Amino acid sequence: MDATVWLTIAAVVALGLAITAGVLLVRVFAARRLLLDAGIPLRDKALFWVAVIYTVSPVDLIPDPVYLDDIGVLLLALRSLHAAAAAVRPAAAGVAAEPAVAKKAGTA
Repeated sequence: MDATVWLTIAAVVALGLAITAGVLLVRVFAARRLLLDAGIPLRDKALFWVAVIYTVSPVDLIPDPVYLDDIGVLLLALRSLHAAAAAVRPAAAGVAAEPAVAKKAGTA
C-alpha cells in the first residue's frame, strides 16, 4: 500500500470519529433538560458542562485529529446523566403510583 491509501484511510477514520463526537455532543445537549431536574446531583450536572467544554476546547489529551478522548468524555457525561435521572425517576413514579393503588383497593 502506498502513502495515498494510508492517508485516505486515516482521513476516513478521522472523519468518522469527528462525526461520532459531533453526534454525541448533540445528544449531550439534548439531555440538558435533565439539568433542570432538582433530584439530579450537582456532580452529574457539572460533568455535563465539563464534557461540553472539554469537547470544544483546543486542549486535549490526544491531539484533535483523533477524537477518542472527546468521545470518551461525552459518553461518560451521557451515562452519568442518564443513570442519575433513572435513579430519580423511579422514586417519583412510585410516589405517583401509590394513590392509584390505594384508590383501586378502596373501590373493590
